[in-house]
Amino acid sequence: MAAQKIVRVNTFTGGLIGPSIPMLGPVEDGGTIIAETAPGCWGPMITPSFKGGHEVTTPVAVEGAEPGDAILVRIRKIKITSLATSSGVMSIVEGRYKGDPFVARYCPNCGVENPPTRLEGIGQEAVRCANCGAEVSPFRVVHGYTIVLDQEKGVALTVSPEIAESLAKDAAKIMALPQNSAQHPILAFYPAHMPGVATRIRPFIGNIGTTPKVDMPDSHNAGDFGQFLVGAPHQYSLTKEQLEDARTDGHMDIDSVREGAILICPVKVHGGGIYLGDVHAMQGDGELAGHTTDVSAEVTLEVKLIKGLGNEGPILLPPREDLPPLARPLSKEEREAVGELAKRFGQEDIEEAWPIQMVGSGANLNEATENAINRLAKLLGMSREEVMNRVTISGAVEIGRLPGVVTVTMLVPESKLAAIGLAEVVKEQYAS
Repeated sequence: MAAQKIVRVNTFTGGLIGPSIPMLGPVEDGGTIIAETAPGCWGPMITPSFKGGHEVTTPVAVEGAEPGDAILVRIRKIKITSLATSSGVMSIVEGRYKGDPFVARYCPNCGVENPPTRLEGIGQEAVRCANCGAEVSPFRVVHGYTIVLDQEKGVALTVSPEIAESLAKDAAKIMALPQNSAQHPILAFYPAHMPGVATRIRPFIGNIGTTPKVDMPDSHNAGDFGQFLVGAPHQYSLTKEQLEDARTDGHMDIDSVREGAILICPVKVHGGGIYLGDVHAMQGDGELAGHTTDVSAEVTLEVKLIKGLGNEGPILLPPREDLPPLARPLSKEEREAVGELAKRFGQEDIEEAWPIQMVGSGANLNEATENAINRLAKLLGMSREEVMNRVTISGAVEIGRLPGVVTVTMLVPESKLAAIGLAEVVKEQYAS
């Protein structure tokens, strides 16, 4: 099929991502993907037919993409379409899953695996097995909230139990679930343990990237959630080595993956397969509650192929204001001051350097940081020790998600960026 300048996607994968999922497109190199996304996390979590914890879009192939390449993704627009959502800290209901409640669910009454379900009314016991009628959700909200959203004015507010219950009665419409979405709306659970909390809306994409080398649950395409697959008692079981080789770290939950950011994703299958979902209305670093404000959204991406980059994980170029202070390019005045300092001490050379962020993931934050350091060292042809020194004095380690997703930010010499073909795009992002 001929490559298309614009590919629109409004279909979903049912909780899985991998080479067996047919791709749309291809979109041409330099083309645009316009995606209608469904909420992640809570809706799929309470929908036992799903085999993953998210509901991501059908992947889109990029013309010419082959393993070892990279796909540069510019996030041009994120428009929230939900008017409200619910979230909170979870608990797991035992006896309703095999090894992993996000993946291998079954009905505790009739035993059907990943059973079809229906909503009967509202509240946390509303999810019922379509086969036998038993209450079947493997998750509960132990402390949560219902929150109303005004994206135009950029604010949000948690509401009372009475308001939450009224919203739950029309949950799918208020959450603007896409027509092809198969999840139950979490708004139907209407938790409301902390009404009156005001916050800002700052939307970002929690799960975006390229297709992994093997089929896996969409929420487990990262080094922390992926640990659930190591030796798992279900069909998506992997070894630790297989997980490391196959994953592309699409499930990041990094709050600076937002409008204006650039993501450079590794390609591990023919066509690359760009997919996305799990848009959040806001989140502080770490996603401490384990979940945040899942919403429906319309997202516009522009993609560009980078041949042969060979990056092992995603590289993030966030909006300038999201960079840690030490990694922000020096101002004109600061450069002049550095020049004076160099003259004072007789230092002849001053690097031109620009920031990049490497995403790392692992079973915990230490492993995630090591992963990002090793990825940077390999990409840039530096020793681990040099990476560690540079990050310490001109960068930062920041938490994306607990338990194990980080960004390691470093000012990289322009000559190193030029050698791998990234100098121009990084300078374009940060030179102004």
